[in-house]
Amino acid sequence: MQNGALAACVLIAFVGMWYLAVRWSKVHPIVLPSPARVMQAAWLEREVLSRGFLVTGAAAICALLASVIVGSLIAMLFSQSSRLRIAFQPYVVFLQTVPIVAIAPLLITWFGYRFTTVILVSTIISLFPIISNVTAGLTSVDRNLVDLFQLNGATRLQTLVKLRIPNAISHLVLGMRISSGMTVIGAIIGELFVGSGAKYAGLGKLMMGWQNLARTDALIAVVFTSTLLGLAMLALVNLFSRLILYRWTASTGFEMNAH
Repeated sequence: MQNGALAACVLIAFVGMWYLAVRWSKVHPIVLPSPARVMQAAWLEREVLSRGFLVTGAAAICALLASVIVGSLIAMLFSQSSRLRIAFQPYVVFLQTVPIVAIAPLLITWFGYRFTTVILVSTIISLFPIISNVTAGLTSVDRNLVDLFQLNGATRLQTLVKLRIPNAISHLVLGMRISSGMTVIGAIIGELFVGSGAKYAGLGKLMMGWQNLARTDALIAVVFTSTLLGLAMLALVNLFSRLILYRWTASTGFEMNAH
């Protein structure tokens, strides 16, 4: 409750400074509309914003699931061989450094103006934190425990399933927390390119359309909607970790740090 009150105070202060800046500088609404204009635009376009929220949110959720599945599988392979990990590490880093804005048109050429293309763009952006964190969790197991498993005749698969994976769960949740916001960014970037040829209207397409129409009030409203989507994705990950993965995350103190 105290943290929520502090966050609310910061928001109120931000809106107040925004209102005063607009009133004193008398800036044109096209350049910077007042908070009241933005709220009015958000209310008038509430149905369009709601649909955009759902469309972009669906793409972000699909991308997060794809990142978790693909990233975890890659991390498991990396945990089994240091040579394999060293050989492919530069290509994993490539996922983090690749200029997605540059390759998005190429992805459209290959896969077309489809919802799946948006998911692919978002997945590429959000995959690295999953691979990095899960690999760290799988390889940071206490060496004494690994030796104990070997002394008892455990196979690689048994060691992976019963020792390494439970140790990596908290790292997976941390990677998901990072990727949850990145999936929203990736989905919006994908929609900026795909939206012009698609039949749906995500938040990225709304941004592009309202910018072209010089509707700055509606543009700011969609920016705030995107922020709410990012917070919703983070809350979804936290809820998942508490309800499904609590058995593994509670003992590590992750739940305490997540608040």
